[in-house]
Amino acid sequence: MHIPVMLKEMVDAIHPVSGGKYIDATLGGGGHSAEILKRSGPDGRLLGIDRDPDAVSRCRESLRSFGSRFTAVHSDFSNIADIAAQNGFTEIDGIVMDLGVSSYQLDEPERGFSFAEDGPLDMRMDPTYGQPASEYLASFGDDWKSLAKVLREYGEEKDSAVISKRIVRENAASPITTTGRLAEVVSDAVGGRRGSKRHPATKTFQAIRIAVNGELEEISRGVESAVSLLSEGGVLAVISFHSLEDRIVKRIFTTHEGRFVSLQQGGCKWEGRMPAVERVFRRPVTPSEEELTNNPRARSAKLRAVRRKA
Repeated sequence: MHIPVMLKEMVDAIHPVSGGKYIDATLGGGGHSAEILKRSGPDGRLLGIDRDPDAVSRCRESLRSFGSRFTAVHSDFSNIADIAAQNGFTEIDGIVMDLGVSSYQLDEPERGFSFAEDGPLDMRMDPTYGQPASEYLASFGDDWKSLAKVLREYGEEKDSAVISKRIVRENAASPITTTGRLAEVVSDAVGGRRGSKRHPATKTFQAIRIAVNGELEEISRGVESAVSLLSEGGVLAVISFHSLEDRIVKRIFTTHEGRFVSLQQGGCKWEGRMPAVERVFRRPVTPSEEELTNNPRARSAKLRAVRRKA
């Protein structure tokens, strides 16, 4: 079941109004898009983007009642500037991004994102493009050190060396092609990590998924482009789910927020990347206790938002 994370907080941040132009750069289940379209009636428009063709098809069906007010495009959101121009979206009033994996992707074993149920080891957000996770792992051959670097940098996995050595060894004996087998290999490598609330393979799955989909590069390019699309007073709101994502978003927002620097000859000047923005929230917003009770998957979410200045 798809439950949009911090729905009210996200949509409140961009404050949709009739006649406004909005972009949902990560359509997913369409929850945020539906709320934006409702609040921006009768003639607000929304452009939705998703690299997952299933998400695009699903949202075209579920949001068809909004007619020509809603447009959906299958693409990486790092292409947001080109997609916006091609669809006549300039001077955007609000852009939302809900990073990470959608509930639909996690709940479909055949997509290979989760070890909750066994399925093919795929993990591609766009199953029509790129290399599935099983082939990605096989590409390392016996080079466990390079794989360990991926697990350490993208998964922040402290046992990256032990896990990588085991994955390489097991893959050589018999190719790892299912989520269940990979989860078992990782769990065996670290002895199950008794007492831990998280499954031992959680960080390994995160690291491989990020690498297979080039997620961090996608976020860097997409967030930077989105800032430049905003109209004066327009808001970009981003929900991240782990420290690597949040760090990138925070860094980009900070560079555009800029700072005043004192001059040797007196006075001061503003230094920062254009366009200039200001924070909508002093600190990142996190889910309420009520939301966490209803949707435990929201537990690590952080919402940051900036408004474009004149």
